[in-house]
Amino acid sequence: MKNMLKGLGAALCVALPFLAQAPADAATPAGAGAADQALVQRGAYLAQLGDCAACHTAPKGKPFAGGLPMNTPMGRIYVTNITPDAQTGIGGYTEADFARALREGVAKDGHNLYPAMPYPSYAKVNDDDVKALYAFFMHGVAPVQQANRESDIKWPLNMRWPLMFWNMAFLQKGAYRDKPGKDVAWNRGAYLVQGLGHCGSCHTPRGVAFQESALDESGSAFLSGALLDGWFASNLTGEHNAGLGRWSDEDLRTFLKSGANRHASAFGAMTSVINNSTQALSDQDIAAMSAYLKSLPPVGGDGAAAYTYDPQATKVSLDRPANDAGARVYTAYCMHCHGVDGRGFAPMLAPLAGNPNVLAKDASSLINVTLNGTGDLVINGVPSPFPMPGFAAVLDDKQIADVLSFVRAGWNNGAPAGVGAAEVAKLRQSTQAGR
Repeated sequence: MKNMLKGLGAALCVALPFLAQAPADAATPAGAGAADQALVQRGAYLAQLGDCAACHTAPKGKPFAGGLPMNTPMGRIYVTNITPDAQTGIGGYTEADFARALREGVAKDGHNLYPAMPYPSYAKVNDDDVKALYAFFMHGVAPVQQANRESDIKWPLNMRWPLMFWNMAFLQKGAYRDKPGKDVAWNRGAYLVQGLGHCGSCHTPRGVAFQESALDESGSAFLSGALLDGWFASNLTGEHNAGLGRWSDEDLRTFLKSGANRHASAFGAMTSVINNSTQALSDQDIAAMSAYLKSLPPVGGDGAAAYTYDPQATKVSLDRPANDAGARVYTAYCMHCHGVDGRGFAPMLAPLAGNPNVLAKDASSLINVTLNGTGDLVINGVPSPFPMPGFAAVLDDKQIADVLSFVRAGWNNGAPAGVGAAEVAKLRQSTQAGR
């Protein structure tokens, strides 16, 4: 199970900005002058911060031309073309149109956007940053004529007008305001995490109406972890086992820049976030995000004592693997990368002992990554040499359940519960569909 348990968070960004089509007769704005290049470059940086490319660029597709399928509780939707093409993109959007779509979830033609697009987070983006983003998308992105695809959501769930009432109930308008008593770095970090970074879109639990349970640190559920599209996006609070409580500031900064540290490695959608977004951020912004996240109090724990490493009982099981079905699978498929001691070879190969994803109450990410593996981390153009392969074709449901139960109990992990074969079968069916 190479690089199994990659991740501070899975599926950090299922953002879906600008679910809209520009009218066919819209004119493409004229090119930016030399005086505007600094603004365009600033917008390019902000687009990386918002990880726009990850959602709006399909595999092997042209940048920002859309077409990527994404699953929602209502059905599959397809991200749209946000290049400045006049017919199929957003070339006809004025800056006011752009700002309204970004921060209020309303397209140029007046229809409401699905809340899979994180406009409740983008509502906090300030005017200067909106202006820079607009400049980038209009003058720094090549126009691509590529028609948008209708969603697979069936009537009546595909009707948009009820979203007006959703916005009235859950959208909090207004750009982020600095919190009194907090320093510059903390406020910058809060602005980035809550706003363009839209971390809460994946890492905060959602209510029955698909609304985030909290939009900032004033809500106890904020960034406490959430199940999303077959992955469990990790707890980002100070919780000491499944969260960031045992991570130093340096650990967190290293993870955001490289996707791996001594505790875990990125997997699932978080791989894309590292590849397309956080590795490109300035050291100052990375430090600010870390300062803010490290300030969050612990939430979402199960009351267990803080993790301490103890290899002895697991070593005995691995010495006699015939006595434990999970140990037999681990010995055959996992031990050569993750070790008898469960510590792997961090940061190249993820540890399993004390890994926050192993200790989480929800084992979905562990099942998913074991079945399907994960994409390459690509840092400074260099792919990771040891990506996690998928074992869906190699191990049956019971074998995967056995080995994950073994891992969750091993090395004193003491995770809340084992893994059942039925859980594996359910995720196998949902994640392998269409492959």
